Amino acid sequence: MSKISNYYKYFFIVSFIFSYVTFLNLSYTDKIIDGNSFVNVSNLGRNDSGYIRENQYAIDVLHYDLDIELTPSPKLLKAKVTITLHLLKEDLNSIELNFYDNLKINSLKVNDYESAYSHTGKMLTINRNEHFSDTVKLFISYEGTPKRVGLSGFVFGTINNQSLVYTINEPEYASSWFPCNDIPADKALLDIKITNDKDNISISNGKLINVTEMDSRKSYHFKTVYPISTYLISVYSSKYSLLEDQYISASSDTMPLNYYVLPGQEEKAKIDFEEHSEMIKFLSSTFGEYPFIKEKYGVAVFLWQMGAMENQTITGIGSNFITGKKFFNDMLLHELSHHWWGNAVGVKSWKDIWLNEGFATYSEVLYNEWKFGASARISDVQKIKNHHNGTVYNPDQLFSGLVYNKGAWILHMLRKETGDSNFYAILKTYFNEYKYSSASTEDFIKIADRVSKKNLTLFFDQWLYTDSGELQIEYSWYIVNKNDEYELKLTIHQLNQFRTFEFMTDVEFQFNDVSQNKIEEIIVDKKEQSFIFKLKNKPVCVTLDPNNWLLASINIKSETNN
Repeated sequence: MSKISNYYKYFFIVSFIFSYVTFLNLSYTDKIIDGNSFVNVSNLGRNDSGYIRENQYAIDVLHYDLDIELTPSPKLLKAKVTITLHLLKEDLNSIELNFYDNLKINSLKVNDYESAYSHTGKMLTINRNEHFSDTVKLFISYEGTPKRVGLSGFVFGTINNQSLVYTINEPEYASSWFPCNDIPADKALLDIKITNDKDNISISNGKLINVTEMDSRKSYHFKTVYPISTYLISVYSSKYSLLEDQYISASSDTMPLNYYVLPGQEEKAKIDFEEHSEMIKFLSSTFGEYPFIKEKYGVAVFLWQMGAMENQTITGIGSNFITGKKFFNDMLLHELSHHWWGNAVGVKSWKDIWLNEGFATYSEVLYNEWKFGASARISDVQKIKNHHNGTVYNPDQLFSGLVYNKGAWILHMLRKETGDSNFYAILKTYFNEYKYSSASTEDFIKIADRVSKKNLTLFFDQWLYTDSGELQIEYSWYIVNKNDEYELKLTIHQLNQFRTFEFMTDVEFQFNDVSQNKIEEIIVDKKEQSFIFKLKNKPVCVTLDPNNWLLASINIKSETNN
């Protein structure tokens, strides 16, 4: 998921106001209905306690077969779902699924037999009966108007008097519109059929199998060949315009790139989306081939105007981010990179959310560095040198700047600690070993240790598991002329009030003289330390961390030249 970065806030405020007047020659004033869900993303935590129950870890969903009918007016959802699941405990006393009780169940069957159940709050419970077996097939038909929850949930929206239906499930709101085991690690295969009025295009995850017309209605059938987490299952349906492109892999596989935009946005969208093939090539060469190559990649416009959402193979993006100016390339790259970090390699629990958002944020840095050089890397990490107070692992808020920015900085410092070759090998190994499954923070650390051949326990304890904030460093340097050489004394003082970092990644410092700029490395592991260097030429400037590798506020105290 992307939020608007600080870098773009001014632009967004101006463009958002402007869009209501002239954007794409559409009259937006008072025309976006039920779409502008301006939720404070940074305050969104996990769902209420008790949402996931112990019995839910004792089932493994194998397949969801969803068949939904949309009636935008009066915002009615009618659906049938067949859920195939495996019981991991022979004596399981009930099957429990997440499902909001405002949706009315018309029929529920277990292995083709009507079954008793209870449906209260956000939980659907089917008590064990004689029809239970190792593999259970549940059939549930239901209807109603889904609640607006979380960032959006299931939305019957309207723009310019045209219906636009969309979903944002993250983190735990898929159950607001279909019964599911809403645990991110319980991935399953998906078939989904979406029926709406004939003039609407309906879109979901995976590959389009067929389109069926029925008088004034049209049904789209999508199928995944790769497993998917419930929070990434998506629906979009509107009077879209379709733009088409393709990606050709290094092994000559051709994959469709499909972009669904509002009428009137086509020319600007062509400009905004034209780098996707190049982005996929970069990410594939850096981490491993695009993991959903047999399906597609696409982007669909929706009405949530605070960012974008990486629904598997079909990212959703706010309609106001189509500018024709490529102002939001970083956002597009962020969502695309989630198809490696979050979609293919999922999280075992929401405690590990930095493995999604920190990795996607640092992918932005890597892409810009590849495209524009090291200066772009230095600039990009400087822009996210904020929101670092708090613990990255198991954060209080899932989508705060802490998770995105400090999560990215942890990877940035890991890269410096292990070296580029090991760092990229760590990412490729992590991707290959956990692709199409789920990983925990501890899983990632084990791979980092193994590939780098280093014990990184102190590194991760310092930056990931504690509320470390950022380093506060003050330094001074002093030069003494001794015969034909100079002695440089560098003193570093850690000012952090509550703790001294016992382990710190190698710290660079650069000293400039009349003939050269030289960089040396030191390890700082005490509150105050001094280092002495003998030099042939007299330094005129000493700079700590010149390439911006350390998450720190660094100030020079004094300098003395004799």
